[in-house]
Amino acid sequence: MKVKILAATAEHAVFAERICNMILESAKQRGTGIASRTPEYIAQKMRDGKAVVAIDTDLNRAVGFSYIETWGHGKFVANSGLIVDPEYRNMGLAYKIKQRIFNLSREKYPNARIFGITTGQAVMKINSALGYVPVTFAELTDDQEFWQGCKGCRNYDILERTNHRMCLCTGMLYDPEKHKTLWDKSLDFIRKHNTRAQRTRFRWWMRSRKQKQRKLVRFGKGKK
Repeated sequence: MKVKILAATAEHAVFAERICNMILESAKQRGTGIASRTPEYIAQKMRDGKAVVAIDTDLNRAVGFSYIETWGHGKFVANSGLIVDPEYRNMGLAYKIKQRIFNLSREKYPNARIFGITTGQAVMKINSALGYVPVTFAELTDDQEFWQGCKGCRNYDILERTNHRMCLCTGMLYDPEKHKTLWDKSLDFIRKHNTRAQRTRFRWWMRSRKQKQRKLVRFGKGKK
């Protein structure tokens, strides 16, 4: 058994129907709600380069999948439709697929906040490992089209009664701003305020910071 996890392309659209069936079967087994998607919808995600697919190369069949959605004019990104064939579970595939779709999202939309809603404990653990934190629905996108996508879920009436404020799912969010290093934030500031004086101040600040670090190391204070 050899499984490859790939960024999906148009050639993988032939697996769209099988992926839809896996998603529906998973919902039935878990007895929880899940938004349904059509084979054409899944195939289009593959053609757009906004999906990841796991393929058993020995059998040439899809055994896992996830895709990207954008909301609020690209301010929010959702990694949706995570699924693994039951025969291939407990092999770490879910984490690998989730990590690959997360990295693809960061490449395509580096400044977007990545979020998801799920009832699955395993998905929550994976999200936490990637830097997501639990949040209220109020902190997620207010794009009505996203919430309309939940209409295929059996629990949609709960979401509707609460005016999209809560449901059985847990909302989780990765905010790239909170994961930026000091260097990244400084570069963002320079790009936003691109003046010679600010660039000069930044260079002097970095130089003095390095000199201070050298002094600490010299006197043994920088060592653990």
